[in-house]
Amino acid sequence: MRNGGPASGRLGRHPLGNPSAESHALNVLVVGSGGREHALCRRIGASPLVDTLYCAPGNAGIGEIASRVDIPPTDIDGLVAFCRSEAVGYVVIGPERPLVDGLVDRLDEAGVKAFGPRAKAAAIEGSKGFAKDLCAKYGIPTAAFGRFSEAMAAKAWIAANGVPIVVKADGLAAGKGVTVARSEAEAMAAVDEAFGGRFGAAGREIVVEEFLDGEEASFFALVDGETVLPLASARDYKTAGEGDTGPNTGGMGAVSPAPAVTPDIHDEIVKRIVEPTVSAMAAEGRPYTGVLYAGVMIVDGEPRLLEYNARFGDPECQALLPCLDSESDLLAALAATTAGTLRDYHYPGIHMSKPDGGYVPVELPWGPETALTVVLAARGYPGEYETGSEIRNVEAAGELPGVTVFHAATERRNGALVAAGGRVLSVTALGADVAEARARAYEAVDMIDWPQGFCRRDIGLRAGGREA
Repeated sequence: MRNGGPASGRLGRHPLGNPSAESHALNVLVVGSGGREHALCRRIGASPLVDTLYCAPGNAGIGEIASRVDIPPTDIDGLVAFCRSEAVGYVVIGPERPLVDGLVDRLDEAGVKAFGPRAKAAAIEGSKGFAKDLCAKYGIPTAAFGRFSEAMAAKAWIAANGVPIVVKADGLAAGKGVTVARSEAEAMAAVDEAFGGRFGAAGREIVVEEFLDGEEASFFALVDGETVLPLASARDYKTAGEGDTGPNTGGMGAVSPAPAVTPDIHDEIVKRIVEPTVSAMAAEGRPYTGVLYAGVMIVDGEPRLLEYNARFGDPECQALLPCLDSESDLLAALAATTAGTLRDYHYPGIHMSKPDGGYVPVELPWGPETALTVVLAARGYPGEYETGSEIRNVEAAGELPGVTVFHAATERRNGALVAAGGRVLSVTALGADVAEARARAYEAVDMIDWPQGFCRRDIGLRAGGREA
């Protein structure tokens, strides 16, 4: 559901506190190198608030619209030093690791504004156990669960509760630390895998939880510590194989808005999950600022939380942002989130909710289209794969009506575009509905010449081939 309305007016003051948006352009740094960051750079670069746009480290596609900086997202000292040397006024952080590691805290100490939660708040993604305990304490609907730091107790819980059941590494595992076990043997093996070191420090503790059977969706909202601005929903396709089979990945495709998120479900997610979470985090002394991503399962018409993320999803972001109306200034909304001034925006358009139940209008209109994203990945992903293979015809595919090709793991070598990682491209298409967006996206996918790559052919479909 997209709460929309006609856009009108201009910002009366700079969202970071300066008196004039026109006279105080910012040097902006986007941190990350994936398709999500390419989508962010495209929208942020269109803002009149931007002077120079940087991306660290970026990719080949990002390099066409922003100045790339050879600093990895995990090099916090290097990022802070760069911001100081280049007078960067605002930083937008894409991936979760630097958020959990405290990049926002360090930038704030250096006097640099940044979009994203501080480390204490980013724990909502950094520890699944912390997030589940928060739900239990504040009555946020979620699956029954247990937290475990040793295998025997976890296996006893599994034996007592039966299968199917879900085993999750507690920490960050790049979207690959979750096993939906259909048999007890598979569940026990997942426990041994986690405690055996497959996920490193992320698997030192695990969460085992009830399997929820329903319609899965991702829900996004901007949060400035108090005020909530609901954005939109998406449906993510997590597994490598068609029909939702095979190992979990970082994501193989997405549809936005999620067909299962009706207007009533949208409101239920805001009122029963997002707003209580914002209030709970404030009560815990961890006020949340940034984008809050709630992964939910809709069971018998009721949303229940699966997990939280502290950033835009990938590939959901590649489906979400193209649906923003061309007049929407994403950077202004992000900056207002950081400044804690979401409730001060008084323009027709979306209605943002507050935990006290009130609504304040804000200018961030959405277009009427549906977006569908197909991820092209290197063969073998999420296991072992080769890099360096050439990819052809990407530019032609991106020229099809309604199609945008976002780069992820790409580089230019001797004039050729080559694969440099696992998930390499995200092909996004807009359409009047899922069927039209799906047809356009796969037409573009089929134009791309990359024998060493693969994609799921069922994005936008449910099991059995029905439309999502």
